[in-house]
Amino acid sequence: MQINKRTLIVVVITAVITALLFSYQLPYYVYKPGSADALDPVIEVEGGYASDGDMHLVTIRGGQATIVQWALAQIRPFHELTPIDQVRPEGVTEEEYFHAQLQMMESSQEAAKVVAYEAAGKDIDIQYEGVYVVQVMDGMPAQERLQSGDRIVEVDGQPVNESSDLIDYVEDKDAGESVSLVIERENGTLTRDVELAPFPDNEERVGIGISLVTDRSVEVDPEVTVESGEIGGPSAGLMFSLEIYDQLTEDDLTDGEEIAGTGEINYEGEVGRIGGIDKKVVAADEAGASVFFAPNEEGAEDSNYQVAKKTAEEIGTDMEIVPVDTFGEALDYLQNN
Repeated sequence: MQINKRTLIVVVITAVITALLFSYQLPYYVYKPGSADALDPVIEVEGGYASDGDMHLVTIRGGQATIVQWALAQIRPFHELTPIDQVRPEGVTEEEYFHAQLQMMESSQEAAKVVAYEAAGKDIDIQYEGVYVVQVMDGMPAQERLQSGDRIVEVDGQPVNESSDLIDYVEDKDAGESVSLVIERENGTLTRDVELAPFPDNEERVGIGISLVTDRSVEVDPEVTVESGEIGGPSAGLMFSLEIYDQLTEDDLTDGEEIAGTGEINYEGEVGRIGGIDKKVVAADEAGASVFFAPNEEGAEDSNYQVAKKTAEEIGTDMEIVPVDTFGEALDYLQNN
């Protein structure tokens, strides 16, 4: 009987330790290669043209690390640990962070539509409807005055159509000055006076402590639908724009190949830096991509392209790593290679 009790105790202790190892979350995020998903099932242009190959959206898998995941990240290549306060600011919940990522994905899709439709010479109409507050920084003046989801439509009596309207206006002011914001919240209109203060990580810059996304209403003809599910962030912009353009035009941009890449895109078609590009190169290679577009950042020494090129050499892939600064450069490459 004594042996059975000891065995039971050992089993219980082992179960508790195992549960802790696999479920207890540490104050770190772990990032690792994700997937390279074909965009044809995700994007549908009404009456669009089909292609023999595919454009691919490349993702990173990430989440708060358990003890086991933390340990594995010490030995596995292309697994990266990042302190949680560097991923989402203090005071921002996991739900708020995820919502912000989805907002950035939505903004990225709209920019991709604009770039692709304009390049293809198709009908497009853009209506500006103010800017959304995505996040409010802890300890900054806006913390007590604004909240995530507020739509800002005016600053000191001037209309706010894009994020840059508010950012540029505030940059000309000094710490201690205030701005009057007209916001829409839950179907009501409010006025909030908010003081400007230096940012904790850069005291030479002043602001009210919010991150923003422009609320645009984009109408296009022919219609396009994008079903990206729970994927967040802005880094798929370039590949969205290439897929939309490919469906809008008769020539097959893919030429039967598997095309991958990454990069945030703005409404002018400029391709911007993203995080975790080494992991995306690994994911694209595992999916069999032959081409990978990487933000060139105008040739900077530590650009996404340089990191992607180094990663490709490390894993011994035959995938072509192509540097791009604009949508036009990516388009030219596919049309001429």
